[in-house]
Amino acid sequence: MAQNLFDLTGKVALVTGANSGLGYGFAEGLARAGSDLVIWGRRQDANERAAERLRALGAKVHAQSVDVADEGSIVAGVAEALQVMGRIDTVVANAGIASQKPFIEMDADTYHALIDVNQHGVVFTLREVARHMVERGGGGSLIVCGSGSIFQGVPTMTHYGAAKGALNALAKGIAAELGPHGIRCNVIAPGFIITEMTMADPVVGKMIADSVAAKAPIGRAGQPDDLWGAVVYLASDLSRYHTGDTLIVDGGKIANN
Repeated sequence: MAQNLFDLTGKVALVTGANSGLGYGFAEGLARAGSDLVIWGRRQDANERAAERLRALGAKVHAQSVDVADEGSIVAGVAEALQVMGRIDTVVANAGIASQKPFIEMDADTYHALIDVNQHGVVFTLREVARHMVERGGGGSLIVCGSGSIFQGVPTMTHYGAAKGALNALAKGIAAELGPHGIRCNVIAPGFIITEMTMADPVVGKMIADSVAAKAPIGRAGQPDDLWGAVVYLASDLSRYHTGDTLIVDGGKIANN
């Protein structure tokens, strides 16, 4: 009988920004591999709808309204998740926002609003889960959703790329510091993935998707399930010797630039 080397049965994963888009995609991939889940999002009604879909896949799911721009909300959220689920083996720090603004027109409010979610939210989520992992012993996997945009300049999204780029340095530092505790930290850097957010403006979204399809050797824009392999691998014990790295999942677009 073949053995499923990617089986996550018995593990609990926390996924932020998980009620739609990439976050839901990550959560679905983990659920299909057997993981139970804690899902975070600001809107509890959307969280519950996502949770029901994930439960239909056989996962035990705890849904929480958490604002990752608020450190106190993160601290309370992790404490509640541990009380309900008993443990967290994997975290996927996915929650993020995007905005466009020419660099020379950048204002403090726009910059800090993005940094609070895309950078500070990741830092404090990983910190709280890492504290639990160190105290519990046995290690774990910290996964960050980065972006392929850090490898090339994107006009009007300099602030977004800067925030995502900082996460690569964060992951390397965590990997070096917490490796002795058996804790791994890696980044998944998606290319353009078709989601509700990226297609909010259908005309612009299609234009970008068509451009990606023309440049990527795979010949199309990505779908959320294209990230399942990376997230399940990093959550599984097969990645036990893999840390401090960034996995680019973009259909080969960056390689072909």
